[in-house]
Amino acid sequence: MTGGSLTEVVASLGELDPVLATLIDRHGMPPPRRRVPAAERFAAIARTIVYQQLAGRAAASIHGRFTAALGGSVTAEGVLAAPPALLASSGLSASKAASIRDLADKVVSGEIGLERIGRLSDGAVVEHLTQVRGIGPWTAQMFLLGTLSRLDVWPTGDYGVRAGFARAWVLPGIPSPGQLDALGQPFRPYRSLVAWYCWRAADDRTGGT
Repeated sequence: MTGGSLTEVVASLGELDPVLATLIDRHGMPPPRRRVPAAERFAAIARTIVYQQLAGRAAASIHGRFTAALGGSVTAEGVLAAPPALLASSGLSASKAASIRDLADKVVSGEIGLERIGRLSDGAVVEHLTQVRGIGPWTAQMFLLGTLSRLDVWPTGDYGVRAGFARAWVLPGIPSPGQLDALGQPFRPYRSLVAWYCWRAADDRTGGT
């Protein structure tokens, strides 16, 4: 999406919903995204696995040590060549190390084709990646959002999106994933952008709109 068309889409979202209009005024435009090249996609998924269920600072520290342990370049081949103790020394839990190794195994064997995955539909990408141990829908959706830059990803299982929606739209409680799915329907096919504003709202300490 070009800068001009992104501006037009965000403007149309603001016209669609007054709460979104307020969020847009407060937080500005989402940053432009680029699709991550195929050669960098393994590292992107591994990073998301590292960040699962961790606070940002702790996850960043572990990810930095993990990358350093692999010589500064996170590749499937490098992961498979690394002794398990080396990965453990970076602070990775046993389950996350096993997940990253399983991903590496499947990428090297060709079972997971990261160079071709961008041609698949959103649903097919989720189905493809969730073959890997420890990768669930949330991790696959973060890949769709951050790595493939898909525009209509609605991560209903993400607590930040749910909490941000509740704060911004002043709901009586945090919606369940099923409730958020219904609430997001009017924003098709640009729910990725709405999710970005929900994250901003969740982080906003000034209160709701």
